[in-house]
Amino acid sequence: MGRQYSALTVISFIVLAFNSILAIYNAWGDAGSVAFVLVADGVLLLLFLCLGQFERARGGPGIGRIKGAVWALTTLLTAMFAFRVAPLMPPAVEAAVWLMAVGTAAGGLWALFLN
Repeated sequence: MGRQYSALTVISFIVLAFNSILAIYNAWGDAGSVAFVLVADGVLLLLFLCLGQFERARGGPGIGRIKGAVWALTTLLTAMFAFRVAPLMPPAVEAAVWLMAVGTAAGGLWALFLN
């Protein structure tokens, strides 16, 4: 049975793909930046698929594993972006970026598992 995606979802993925192609084109020659874009896109795709499973599970069996995957993927994305952005900032702002990243991961853990 084929899945139907909303027009907004399809447009969002087209924009993401176009943006990623441009980012890779502009970063060509910098293997770290190209890898970052590719890994971030892969994680976003996995997160999208996990969220679809999460919506369909609705408290059924395996929901804990899906929540764990969603939390792990969002935490990975948060850490990846903090790792790339924080070194570009002054020390006080760098610390704030990492504090917000930790706070976001902790908030996600609380919202998904402890609440």
